[in-house]
Amino acid sequence: MEGVAIKVLPRSSRNQVLGLRDGAVAIKLQAPPVEGAANAALIRYLASLLGVAKRDVCLLRGDASRQKLISVAGFSATALQEELLRHGPAAAPDSPQP
Repeated sequence: MEGVAIKVLPRSSRNQVLGLRDGAVAIKLQAPPVEGAANAALIRYLASLLGVAKRDVCLLRGDASRQKLISVAGFSATALQEELLRHGPAAAPDSPQP
């Protein structure tokens, strides 16, 4: 099963998709990285963001790591990555506008 690379940044001020970083979708989570709290928060957040049931979000790899591989039922890896990035912040301009 193919999936999307996710880089989790736990203990953040809010849950948020940051964008693509080093080939992985970076996601900030409020949950701490202890006893599976961040994994559970990631699954809840992705299910809510994508409008799917939590059971449709699968953690393929990275149970004890910040680098994870995720798949979601009904999404190809490409479509999933595009959908997640669509929820990220808009691209900032290279230089500030006067």
